Amino acid sequence: MTSAVPATDPVLSQAHEQVAATLSGAVPRPVVQGFFDEPTNTATFVVHDPQSRSAAVIDSVLDFDPASGTLSYEAANRVVAYVRAQGLTVEWILETHVHADHLSAAPYLQEQLGGRLAIGRGIVQVQDEFGKIFNAGTEFARAGSEFDRLFDDGDRFAVGGIEALVLHVPGHTSADLAYVIGDAAFVGDTLFMPDYGTARADFPGGDARQLFRSTRRLLALPDITRLFLCHDYKAPGRDEFIYETTVAVQRAENVHVRDGMAEDDFVAMRTARDRTLKAPRLIMPSIQVNMRGGRLPQPEANGTRYLKIPLTTVRS
Repeated sequence: MTSAVPATDPVLSQAHEQVAATLSGAVPRPVVQGFFDEPTNTATFVVHDPQSRSAAVIDSVLDFDPASGTLSYEAANRVVAYVRAQGLTVEWILETHVHADHLSAAPYLQEQLGGRLAIGRGIVQVQDEFGKIFNAGTEFARAGSEFDRLFDDGDRFAVGGIEALVLHVPGHTSADLAYVIGDAAFVGDTLFMPDYGTARADFPGGDARQLFRSTRRLLALPDITRLFLCHDYKAPGRDEFIYETTVAVQRAENVHVRDGMAEDDFVAMRTARDRTLKAPRLIMPSIQVNMRGGRLPQPEANGTRYLKIPLTTVRS
């Protein structure tokens, strides 16, 4: 079982070349440190170039207690402490998508560590969709201006001396990205551990068929590519949280999209499964904050910031 270089996808061909160059020793292999936030089941990653000590932070978490409306920085401060202890310089703060299960700590990390905040250009569509849902006023620009860079499929950047490549992988939402940095791919919510499968596809802009095709795109990366996942939920029978795997293991074992799984069968399974899922616990506050790049709504006349909850009445 070997991932062939995909002739019809030039971006993936570039990814193959990048992974091969990393594994050959031609460029440094990135060092990756994960930080798991159990209340939101979210993994944040710090990836750095061991030679230049330049780093990127991916999918950070801001602590939020919805019962009291209290924000705190315990999860983010673990990242800050690690970066400072390792003597790293943060160049990038990256979001794989607009998260619905946790608030982003990106603005706080920028204040503490610096770095440019980036997300996919599809944020503009997400802002439009959810700006309407939350009845955001004209002060909410819906142009992605809260971010320092909007990435498109195939865009390249670097973490120190390590090349990085952007893959657009829609399906969970319309705007999901994966970041391939050296031989490491940070895939957001598109894939979970092989014993848990894939992310849901029933959010606005989500699409199960697109999700299947995005998973197959990721699994066309070289087999040895390290995959770092944004979440883990400990599948039945597993007692520890795990959020790193490889393309080869996913292709052989993923319960939803391993080799041989048919697209139509996946779409039927994913659609049926999504109908049984409850909305994420923090979806309302998360999206309002994250569509603004992790920034809170402006204070109202009394100096207090508020989050909205759209109400829907269901009559039986």
